[in-house]
Amino acid sequence: MNSPKLLAGVLCASLAWAVDTDWPVNGGPGNIRYSPLTQINRENVKQLAVAWTYDSGDAFPGSEMQSNPIVVDGTLYATTPKMRVIALDATTGREIWSFNPNEPTDPKRRYRHRGVTVYRDRVFFTYRNCLWALNRGSGKPMMSFGKNGRIDLREGLGRPAERMTVSASSPGVIYEDMIILGSTVPETLPGTPGHIRAFDVNTGEMRWIFHTIPHPGEFGYETWSKTSYEISGGANAWAGLSIDPKLGMVFAATGSGSFDFYGSNRIGDNLFADCVLALDAKTGKRIWHFQGVRHDVWDLDFPAAPSLVTVTHNGRKVEAVAQITKTGYVFVLDRRTGEPLFPIEYRKVPASRLEGEKLSEVQPYPVKPPPFTRQTFTEDMVTDRTPEAHAAVLARLKTVDSNGIFTPPSLRGTVLMPGTDGGGEWGGAAFDPQSGLLFVNSNEQPWIIRMVNHETKSLYRNNCASCHGSNREGAPPTFPSLVDIGKKRSREDLIKFVREGSGRMPAFDYLEKNVDEIVDFLLTGKDSGVVDEAAAKADPNWQKYRNEGYILFRDPDNYPPIKPPWGTLNAIDLNKGEIRWTIPFGEYPELAAKGMTNTGTDNYGGPVVTQSGLLFIGATSFDNKFHAYDKATGQLLWEAKLPAAGNATPSVYEINGREYVVIVCGGGKNEAKSGGSIVAFALPN
Repeated sequence: MNSPKLLAGVLCASLAWAVDTDWPVNGGPGNIRYSPLTQINRENVKQLAVAWTYDSGDAFPGSEMQSNPIVVDGTLYATTPKMRVIALDATTGREIWSFNPNEPTDPKRRYRHRGVTVYRDRVFFTYRNCLWALNRGSGKPMMSFGKNGRIDLREGLGRPAERMTVSASSPGVIYEDMIILGSTVPETLPGTPGHIRAFDVNTGEMRWIFHTIPHPGEFGYETWSKTSYEISGGANAWAGLSIDPKLGMVFAATGSGSFDFYGSNRIGDNLFADCVLALDAKTGKRIWHFQGVRHDVWDLDFPAAPSLVTVTHNGRKVEAVAQITKTGYVFVLDRRTGEPLFPIEYRKVPASRLEGEKLSEVQPYPVKPPPFTRQTFTEDMVTDRTPEAHAAVLARLKTVDSNGIFTPPSLRGTVLMPGTDGGGEWGGAAFDPQSGLLFVNSNEQPWIIRMVNHETKSLYRNNCASCHGSNREGAPPTFPSLVDIGKKRSREDLIKFVREGSGRMPAFDYLEKNVDEIVDFLLTGKDSGVVDEAAAKADPNWQKYRNEGYILFRDPDNYPPIKPPWGTLNAIDLNKGEIRWTIPFGEYPELAAKGMTNTGTDNYGGPVVTQSGLLFIGATSFDNKFHAYDKATGQLLWEAKLPAAGNATPSVYEINGREYVVIVCGGGKNEAKSGGSIVAFALPN
């Protein structure tokens, strides 16, 4: 099936929506999340009603569902919590087909997946370490692609495949006859490199690779330790890619190098980690790069794919790249050259006090636009929700370092503000070509990173405690407790999981028989053996320090420790480099019932802006609402209750003259209610 509408959407030279009424690619063309459709507008949006719903039936506690639905020729494509790929009638929600890569079993753990890539007669999606190609009409594997319809993403990275852990939560992009893909890799050691690759859409053959951790002789090699290309990991474009077919360029936003919080074995600025990368889409050759964090030890990786925008700068139209960040900054760069459109200052930052660590002496601070979040947690910001909460938070704040972004991790503990899950997030930003406004939702949720001496006497603590805690207590809500894991998983399941890894968790198959000792600890809390200290320190992946865990700073009642807002929605004028408006975004229903409203909450998933003046967004974690705002003012015009949090980016499409807005309702993030529904809204017939 070769859809003219699909090809028009993918190959449109201007990256603008012309007459296409589909939603053919993740985030829309150019990743600006913009719709030219005008049937639903400021005047009639209050009449929106549910047009159809689809229940996947496979949600489970803690599961998530984050697809940005793809709509082509009347069919909607997405993924479910248990990683089925589904095709639905986009006017009724009726299931046409589904494909389960797990058959005959279902996954027993959470996966985060943000959608599929539809191209001509096939649907591409990733599950675990595989990239699959399905027939678009039937949902059956395309047997000519790779081996039985899939390729192994662990292969072709220059290291033993069995020791690599690779997946991809974000879909790839299409250029000519290639699908170009980033990856999700472990954030601890042993590492997997986050190289960017292009594969033939017909055969699965790798066509090119860009080494985000450079090899000897390549540009940037000297910004790492000499052996980093062999052992380091990360520098991965986990949030997806953006394509400009007119210029023949693909744009990536990369993550930090691993290990995330201590870099003694990757001394240097670490190109191409924490970079906006512009590559030749045909060859994978570097055209330009911009690094937003040098030698990252804060997990401040760029959280969303670049937005390809057109702005007015110094009286002329400029094709640019807008990159949101976890720190609350927006970098605006010339699309062809990478030159900043607004001044960037390189300021001195503190040095690390950890032995063996060498941080960059300076970091980039954009002068414009101003940050869309608070960046330092100070005593005057401590919550006043109750006197008891205020006293408890203030006492804890005085025990850690809290001096703003780029405060080095330490044994004492460091506050990261706005945190590893904020300000900007993976849902990305929406851009309005009419006004030059960039819309971004933000989290203001401080975290604590505390470093500890690396344990060498325990296999579990040596390999697993950075995420799951020294005594299996976890670091909720990011990493759940593993206490009593034996009541939920068999020993065989745990051995398989530890050997193979998943997502951000590395595979530990190289430990061979010692995997059993890690599983013994998971089941009993006791070590069954003693690690040879000299051997542990001889391992090239061993480092002197690890983090105590990912600690979300909360008050005693599990609310954010700062004064609201705890989440915001922002409109940023990219023509002038100014913030046009900011509003609190989300609320806790139980606090609202007591009169504490408009606090904002953590929020995941992004917005969509329309030509008709609307900004649609779900995202808020605990009130399970879908919202429509006036894009010019931030005024709330309409909202509806969802079955679970809409932690995904909506899509807008039109079929037979009727416009729909659709969102996936998966929840599950940070203890929010899980779900597995898709809900479409439209005006009454």
